Amino acid sequence: MLKDITIGQHFPGESVIHKMDPRAKLILTIAYIVMLFVGSNFLGLTISVLFLVLAYGISQIPLRLIGKSLKPILPIVIFTALLNLFFVPGTPVFQWWIITITKEGLRNIAIMTVRIICLIAGTSLLTYTTSPIVLTDAMERLMKPLAKLHLPVHELAMMMTIALRFIPTLIEETDKIMSAQKARGAELDTGSLKDRVKALVPVLIPLFISAFRRADELAMAMECRCYHGGEGRTRLKELKLGGMDVVLTLSCTAIFVLIGFSGRIMTMLPL
Repeated sequence: MLKDITIGQHFPGESVIHKMDPRAKLILTIAYIVMLFVGSNFLGLTISVLFLVLAYGISQIPLRLIGKSLKPILPIVIFTALLNLFFVPGTPVFQWWIITITKEGLRNIAIMTVRIICLIAGTSLLTYTTSPIVLTDAMERLMKPLAKLHLPVHELAMMMTIALRFIPTLIEETDKIMSAQKARGAELDTGSLKDRVKALVPVLIPLFISAFRRADELAMAMECRCYHGGEGRTRLKELKLGGMDVVLTLSCTAIFVLIGFSGRIMTMLPL
């Protein structure tokens, strides 16, 4: 299961989305997340799904990666779906003993499931098509006005990017530790819930030690290279908005506006 987690991974490519300005991609991703909650209706979510499929098709990122991204949060999705299924009041469509399934509960499940899928897939597309270094530059540029308030913009962007970059590394390290523990006879996948939690202790301790060791090595490497923050630093590639960036941004903005007004459009359509 750990090998299926794709959060934070980058897949190099030559598509227009890969080459798009990272600042525009970051802003559009945030706008897409907002629109998922604004357009909480059948038409809005349908447009959101179609937009996401089109974006994955243009970027040439396999859609099967969406399923891998959803695996870690699948238990939370199922638990939330069961709560909406049995505890949302409304028009009953099925009743048995104390179990009542309502029309509103089924609607909430459908909206919540599609919203979570689009949320995870949309944010994952940003990391799939943008390298951590470029993403750092985009965050720093967008947060640059906050530097006037004496906020450490460069350091904040650096910390977020390092955390994002180390997610795949820590997942790989966890998988190696679990495999080593299983080779020594540890039973991590059997027994009661209490036994499984106890079995994770021999995994967490070496994982924390490894994480601290990697952090110390990274800090030492940065000091050896005379790293002293963002003041006076230059970049190999300067971020510049091109014509294709403007076209893609305006196209995505038009789609987001359509999603935002989808509720009003639904009321205007004849039923």
